[in-house]
Amino acid sequence: MAQVSINSDYSDWGPSRDAGERARLLQSPCVDTAPKNEGDAAPGGPDRGTTSTLGAVFIVVNACLGAGLLNFPAAFSTAGGVAAGIMLQMGMLVFIISGLVILAYCSQASNERTYQEVVWAVCGKLTGVLCEVAIAVYTFGTCIAFLIIIGDQQDKIIAVMAKEPEGAFASPWYTDRKFTISVTAFLFILPLSIPREIGFQKYASFLSVVGTWYVTAIIIIKYIWPDKEMTPSNILTRPASWMAVFNAMPTICFGFQCHVSSVPVFNSMQRPELKTWGGVVTAAMVIALAVYMGTGICGFLTFGAAVDPDVLLSYPSEDIAVAVARAFIILSVLTSYPILHFCGRAVVEGLWLRYQGVSVEEDVGREQRRRVLQTLVWFLLTLLLALFIPDIGKVIAVIGGLAACFIFVFPGLCLIQAKLSEMEEVKPASWWALVSYGVFLVTLGAFIFGQTTTNAIFVDILA
Repeated sequence: MAQVSINSDYSDWGPSRDAGERARLLQSPCVDTAPKNEGDAAPGGPDRGTTSTLGAVFIVVNACLGAGLLNFPAAFSTAGGVAAGIMLQMGMLVFIISGLVILAYCSQASNERTYQEVVWAVCGKLTGVLCEVAIAVYTFGTCIAFLIIIGDQQDKIIAVMAKEPEGAFASPWYTDRKFTISVTAFLFILPLSIPREIGFQKYASFLSVVGTWYVTAIIIIKYIWPDKEMTPSNILTRPASWMAVFNAMPTICFGFQCHVSSVPVFNSMQRPELKTWGGVVTAAMVIALAVYMGTGICGFLTFGAAVDPDVLLSYPSEDIAVAVARAFIILSVLTSYPILHFCGRAVVEGLWLRYQGVSVEEDVGREQRRRVLQTLVWFLLTLLLALFIPDIGKVIAVIGGLAACFIFVFPGLCLIQAKLSEMEEVKPASWWALVSYGVFLVTLGAFIFGQTTTNAIFVDILA
């Protein structure tokens, strides 16, 4: 790999001594990396990490799969059917994998170990700030989506427990959606979000994996052996327009977004080499693709164009197997919210300390008070928005657009800047090809983000 002279001026906006702390706070929950010091071993050295190649595949799959799974049947419907959905996912997968490899390349070139630190080092101060703000907004939006998912699944479970018929208008006050979401959030999510450390991460990861695979299995089984009352309304075979295909991209981006976690995973490997990493992310994305396609195709063919943005809501409340799937999703989301909030809070904390010109070591005394205040503000805002935005499709559209930035825009910018920083006087053809590819990634990500954000905000206002 050519030596790259990249930007290292991200310390010119306040002290840089908090970089190691922000890196530690934003590490993937499942990786083990040593602190970054001046005397670190070179990339590929024996002391780089302890994660095996197979372990890295599992961690990346775990980071990729999640609650976004529930939206894939609706994405197939939006794209215009099975054929369009498959082609769209297969086409995007190439660029998704390339983004993961680009991030590993830039991580080695910059000797940084987290996503935002790589962007800071390679692209400079302004892009680094934008990246951290995007991470904070993305985690904030995902927390809103998690609360909506809890409400959706609780509605179905409570309807069965209270023996209420589907679509009943008069319900007791204690079964009201806003009440149940609020009680669940205050009793479980808030206490888990306040601590400084989150040692339960490994249990949340295991629970998320089990729940995801169970949901996929149930959706496939229900398609093969459907209940008599479940009949598809209209099976689309082609998209209504080419723009309809692009409207499905936010869900795909939200589902496959594991790029923020990928950099610490790469640096935790026993052999952090680009060739090995390419095999890891390819295997992981193929596994994720199989899960998402199985869920998307079978869920779409079961209900057709009438499929709900949250596919589990399309199934009858009385179905016991589906009720177990809903319980798995609720438990997974209850433990995933604090982890997402933890990452978002760490970014906000880093931005605040840098703005104040204070390092982590100098501000330990006020850390607890500030952490509690940040947690309460974050929690209350996400709860209020979740209570008054019941349609998860709109939230997925916005955060899916931001996911496109992490998948395409920032890796593309890193690739462009890294190649522009190479000091050879004569540029080979491959150099121009890589720069052009970086420009393409940035353009693609910017288009998805702009188009989905416009649809989610301005179209509803005009309507």
